[in-house]
Amino acid sequence: MSADAVDNARADELAATLKRTETLRRSSSIPGREIVQVRTEIPAGVQSGWHIHPGEEVGYIVAGTVRMEIRDQETLTLHPGDGFLIPPRTPHNATDLGPDTGLMLSTYIVEIGQSLATFTH
Repeated sequence: MSADAVDNARADELAATLKRTETLRRSSSIPGREIVQVRTEIPAGVQSGWHIHPGEEVGYIVAGTVRMEIRDQETLTLHPGDGFLIPPRTPHNATDLGPDTGLMLSTYIVEIGQSLATFTH
């Protein structure tokens, strides 16, 4: 693992809970923002825990059934092919409902230099 990958894993608190693989990190045309794409595997029955991101998360369910709780929004039950959008700094929690591992692909448009994910209390 490269030094950058280690730093990114440390900066992302969810990396200790879920299997997250960063597939892309590039500058954005939006000043002060970067685009980060992440593949996330959530084992059956596991929750991400309530957390926030320093920018938008645009996601897509590749496999599994995922319950997505987003503060001040209706809870979503997402299946393969379903997309979702999480506004910046909005607490949310994803749970794989099983029976198999859930797989999501998320693209983040986030503030440069901020932790990609931070648990909320």
